[in-house]
Amino acid sequence: MSKELITKKEFSDMVRVASHRLEKNAKFVNSLNVFPVPDGDTGTNMSLTIQSGFKAVNESESNHVGTLGKALAKGLLMGARGNSGVITSQIFRGFSKSIEDKDTLTAMDLAKAFDDGVKTAYKAVMKPVEGTILTVARFGAEAGMKKVESTNDILEVMKAVVEGSKVGLEKTPSLLPVLKEVGVVDSGGQGLVFIYEGFLEGLGGQTGDEEYIPDERDMTEMVNASHHQSVQGQFNTDEIKNGFCTEMMVKLGDNPSSDEKFDNETLRNYLDGIGDSLICVSDDEVVKVHVHTNYPYKVWAAGRKYGSLVKIKIDNMRLQHETIVDEDEPVTSEPANQEPVDYAVIAVSSGAGLTELFKSLGVTHVISGGQTMNPSTNDIVDAINKSNAKRALILPNNGNIIMAAKQAVDLVDIPVAIVASKTISQGMTAMLSFNPEAELEDNKENMEDSLDTVKSGQITQAIRDTEIDGLKITKGHYMGIVDGKILVDDEDIIDGTEKMLDKMIDEDSEVITILVGQDGNDADAQKIADYLDDKYSDLETEIHQGDQPVYPYLISVE
Repeated sequence: MSKELITKKEFSDMVRVASHRLEKNAKFVNSLNVFPVPDGDTGTNMSLTIQSGFKAVNESESNHVGTLGKALAKGLLMGARGNSGVITSQIFRGFSKSIEDKDTLTAMDLAKAFDDGVKTAYKAVMKPVEGTILTVARFGAEAGMKKVESTNDILEVMKAVVEGSKVGLEKTPSLLPVLKEVGVVDSGGQGLVFIYEGFLEGLGGQTGDEEYIPDERDMTEMVNASHHQSVQGQFNTDEIKNGFCTEMMVKLGDNPSSDEKFDNETLRNYLDGIGDSLICVSDDEVVKVHVHTNYPYKVWAAGRKYGSLVKIKIDNMRLQHETIVDEDEPVTSEPANQEPVDYAVIAVSSGAGLTELFKSLGVTHVISGGQTMNPSTNDIVDAINKSNAKRALILPNNGNIIMAAKQAVDLVDIPVAIVASKTISQGMTAMLSFNPEAELEDNKENMEDSLDTVKSGQITQAIRDTEIDGLKITKGHYMGIVDGKILVDDEDIIDGTEKMLDKMIDEDSEVITILVGQDGNDADAQKIADYLDDKYSDLETEIHQGDQPVYPYLISVE
């Protein structure tokens, strides 16, 4: 069987089966998570992202494949969750732009769309890193472009894209040092392979019902990981040389300050010369820019050459790292139609106790994301819009939510700043520095300055045997994780927690807070507090009910 055209039916089938295939295999992708804890999220995030794209395609009444591609891109953008979901949305943003004028797709159209998607994704990511989902996408696109030179059969081209992406996936450990160290593949890349396999199955009339069940050897090789870092996980804050996060949206052709014809590449090259962490994307009507620079006025002057500045923003910013994550269906804890307010402070957390604690500290809106269920871009946009505020601060409390939060910032009309909190403890500490009378940029700076004053500890059970940084982890034992690094393995939860605390406490420590989760209890928490009183009598200890899942105890040391 051969196929030479993709019509609405084929395109819809591709997206539908891809969504279904990734949903069926999300659990396996989750198993490739950072640590052996029951909160793997990459598969869930990517699955929900592609489901949002399919919903948009399914709701479109157009028979024009280019229009369906645009719907797919919009759905993915609004539904993007986690770093891998956001990067996936960028791949298909470029894909859809490539086919926007096509009633149907040929093999060449399809191959070029994948190639354009890769180029868009690489440009969108602040510092592209090989050995990630980007590598998998690039290998797939290159294989598709090579295959189309010898055939006009769409099935053969799509098959080549799938095989190429698998080759890229196999190469991720050799390209990314942290993966090579433990011999594992990138989880986001594995998720993209499932999407591409779904495309092929949809084109071939299959349903994508098969669930990938790896054999014991596969699991040993792919899951025995000390750290599955994403693209964002490779950044070092010490590398940031430019102090201002500068953003602008230019309405092209609207009273430009010069006669120079707009060219995205020309603008991008100029901005790259005066800053870093650059994103510069455009369509026929607007150009959006995000760049870290010491010269914001030069950025705005460059944009003004091509049209009017309909939106500008400047603040200080730190690059983020991907960490372990949250659960439950994301919803805001506030109803719509709030009274007008000056500030909205929006925090992400999971657990009724944590929600009440955040509100007691001055948070106005809580998005419940929870383990394995990061909020989408649209969830964050909704929270901002429903706040009816003049300006907003976002506390992600998780590095894996940063990219979705950044996309949300571009989709709202009020000034929004993201405070770089990576844990619940950091989010609560940051709120102690919030001043409702201060300017947005001043609050962001002051709140971020406080993040380094707290150490974050987490206690949870290991779901498999492994070895991480020389530490042997036993399935069923309790792990003590401090600021993203596993430091303790113990069969007893109290002993393990006490050992973790010993590693967290130093001469500068003053206050210790214990947050009791769904699987913790007040009696054990009090035993831990008694241990602290006996050994560190000069420190103050507090116990609060957090109700968080997965982690019986979250502990902060300030």
